[in-house]
Amino acid sequence: MNVLRFTDLCAQGKAADQRVFIRADLNVPQDDAGRITEDTRIRASVPCIRQALDAGGAVMVTSHLGRPTEGEFKLEDSLAPVAARLGELLGREVPLVSNWVENGVQVAPGQVVLLENCRLNKGEKKNDPALAQKMAALCDIFVHDAFGTAHRAEASTYGIAQYAKIACAGPLLAAEIDAISRALRDPKRPLVAIVAGSKVSTKLTILNSLAAKVDQLIVGGGIANTFMLAAGLPIGKSLAEPDLVDQAKSVIEAMRARGAAVPIPVDVVCAKTFAADALATVKAAADVAEDDLILDIGPQTAELLAAQLRQAGTIVWNGPVGVFEFEAFAHGTETIARAIAQSSAFSIAGGGDTLAAIAKYGIEKDVGYISTGGGAFLEVLEGKQLPAFEILERRANG
Repeated sequence: MNVLRFTDLCAQGKAADQRVFIRADLNVPQDDAGRITEDTRIRASVPCIRQALDAGGAVMVTSHLGRPTEGEFKLEDSLAPVAARLGELLGREVPLVSNWVENGVQVAPGQVVLLENCRLNKGEKKNDPALAQKMAALCDIFVHDAFGTAHRAEASTYGIAQYAKIACAGPLLAAEIDAISRALRDPKRPLVAIVAGSKVSTKLTILNSLAAKVDQLIVGGGIANTFMLAAGLPIGKSLAEPDLVDQAKSVIEAMRARGAAVPIPVDVVCAKTFAADALATVKAAADVAEDDLILDIGPQTAELLAAQLRQAGTIVWNGPVGVFEFEAFAHGTETIARAIAQSSAFSIAGGGDTLAAIAKYGIEKDVGYISTGGGAFLEVLEGKQLPAFEILERRANG
């Protein structure tokens, strides 16, 4: 994908004395008192900000936080806690600027300010052209470094990129572009995708898109239960969508027509109730009782899938294959996770539950790339062109 990269601009000395506007993703979780409980996104944004400062830019950073009502400021919507944490990480004060669209921004080369929650601006979510033009007038270089918002065409993510003198991808966004291109556009084969979740309906577009690309499509969770129904297997009272069995069959047939496959579980882990202390029983897939809940893949299935993953050239992972929050039903996901860690394949993983599983099993350093965007990552898997990628590519190509 041909986009202008901020790293290249800095290397060429083109950011010196320029007003640099960075759209970051600083939407971090907070407790009831407003204290930040997890700061990964802030820490991930620091390299781009440092890069801009080291290059001699006058740096402005903004982000959304929570779900504020446009035009109505509330204290809980403020980026003040983020400004304080960012200042600690940068080792300097980071002033917070309010009403920045109308009042403008005063910042000198080598300085950085944080612009208050961009979703407080009227017209932000609807990508109002007048708002986008006002934002663009504040800067010489616009840097999109928030992959988590790349699937949204908003004023601070898309409109500003249309009107800014220069629009480019920050290091985080560029890394996502490179990883996605490597995994889906030019993958080393075999290409194996793991798609898991509670419902086929929420991932049907993804499944159909991947069915045309991958060599093995591993399904897990409630999705796997629907595919088991499609294969004529009993699932008891497990979570599934019987009305989507025909769509599951279509995915299986599409894969089969290409000489690829959707592996169906040969054994599963069942319980009578959905609870952490429920008695876990391993059963052959054909032996699931009417009152059983399937909460994980069985050890034989897990090992068969792990063997495929260890032989893969590229792995795309979205979703745990069982109820991994309950220890008795976590073994399938752990086996999959460790097989990915052991594989020599290039792996890319995304989605909140997937990242939680990666953290739980301590394999962060063994995954080729961990995507920072939940919704954006899913839309990429669906085969969609993300607005952020589209506008940056269009600007780069004139």
